[in-house]
Amino acid sequence: MKHVLFVLTSHDTLGNTGHKTGFWVEEFAAPYYLLADAGVQITLASPKGGHPPIDPKSADPDFATPATRRFDADAALQAKLTQTLPLAGITASDFDAVFYPGGHGPLWDLANDAYSLALIAATIAAGKPLAAVCHAPAVLIRSLTADGTPLVAGKRVTGFSNSEEAAVGLSEVVPLLLEDGLQAKGAVYLKGPDWAEHVVEDGLLITGQNPASSEGVARALLARLRA
Repeated sequence: MKHVLFVLTSHDTLGNTGHKTGFWVEEFAAPYYLLADAGVQITLASPKGGHPPIDPKSADPDFATPATRRFDADAALQAKLTQTLPLAGITASDFDAVFYPGGHGPLWDLANDAYSLALIAATIAAGKPLAAVCHAPAVLIRSLTADGTPLVAGKRVTGFSNSEEAAVGLSEVVPLLLEDGLQAKGAVYLKGPDWAEHVVEDGLLITGQNPASSEGVARALLARLRA
């Protein structure tokens, strides 16, 4: 049985807006169920451990999908979510792949987390796939290869676009614009239409642009695990 580590944010404050943030439910639930239904074992982790915050907007009925409705009725997964492991105790060699769900939270914590950066470096060095969707590709911006060069340099990647950030009115709130941050490290940023599914694969990296891309990223990851 393949074993995938899901890494969720522990950050719950949306800058200085007075609003809450966290992970986006669809970007967790859709990949989780697609992989779990295929027989993949999944472990959950976060920087602080315990219950990672859910972005309250992602629980709004306007953003409901079959996966989020399944999650809302899934007491077992909700209980599992309250007991994520602290990243500090995670060993990359225990897993066959790593998946980062998005939401705005990762821009503040996972983009800079030393344990996350070490996990990414070890995963890539071991030749294992790493997937991230929406805002979660921010975890790649400061990631380095074994020789100290930016992991994304020359790599084709995607993630939440500048135009999508502007559309939600948070361009001046977030600590970084993901599209700009990836390009600054030498990435070949590829953008699809706003809000439409767009998945990019390059080497061991699998990235998705937005919430609509979450299941597509998981499908691509599952194909790698089955190869």
